[in-house]
Amino acid sequence: MDLKPLVTLLAIVNPLAIVPFFIHYTQGFDLAQRRHTVWVSSFSAFVVIAISAVAGLHILEFFGISLASFQVGGGMLLLTSALNMLNAQPAEAKTSTHELEDGAEKAAMGASIAVVPLTIPLLTGPATMSTVVIYADKAKTFWQLSTLVGYGVVVALATALCFSLAEPIARFLGKTGINVMTRLMGLILAALAVEVMTDGLTKLFPVLAG
Repeated sequence: MDLKPLVTLLAIVNPLAIVPFFIHYTQGFDLAQRRHTVWVSSFSAFVVIAISAVAGLHILEFFGISLASFQVGGGMLLLTSALNMLNAQPAEAKTSTHELEDGAEKAAMGASIAVVPLTIPLLTGPATMSTVVIYADKAKTFWQLSTLVGYGVVVALATALCFSLAEPIARFLGKTGINVMTRLMGLILAALAVEVMTDGLTKLFPVLAG
């Protein structure tokens, strides 16, 4: 298992891009509430990645979906997410979605917004799950699958770090800096999405390999 799955996950989860949303949703929270939100959202992101890695292929098998078809569909989701990021939007959701509006209402009421919308859909949505399932198929041994799950731990720690340092990061990078980083991640993700779709199309239509 190389580092490509980790690079892809970090690009699509991109906690830096979610920092402004974290600040917005937690602006009325005290320190304890904010810390709780950081750890719950980070752990939830790990759980989503781990479940996708361990059970994703079995779910596909249950529904009779071929991995090649899933790669094409997942690649399209990744490409859509990359286009969002190239427009300086979060990979997994646009700012006009109901999840974000509901999150603002939850924050105003003091309810937890760590799982929805911070973890799902902002951090780990369908595109993230699809990516993990696709790379889980490439894990041929228990240790390779464990490495993929371990990448989920790295993503969770990166999320916790970005959220814990949200205000210093926002001051240092500013909106422009965060947008630039998001666009760069989007460019990387677009290239990876094309690679995933190409692999799936080649399996579906072997004549393309010639």
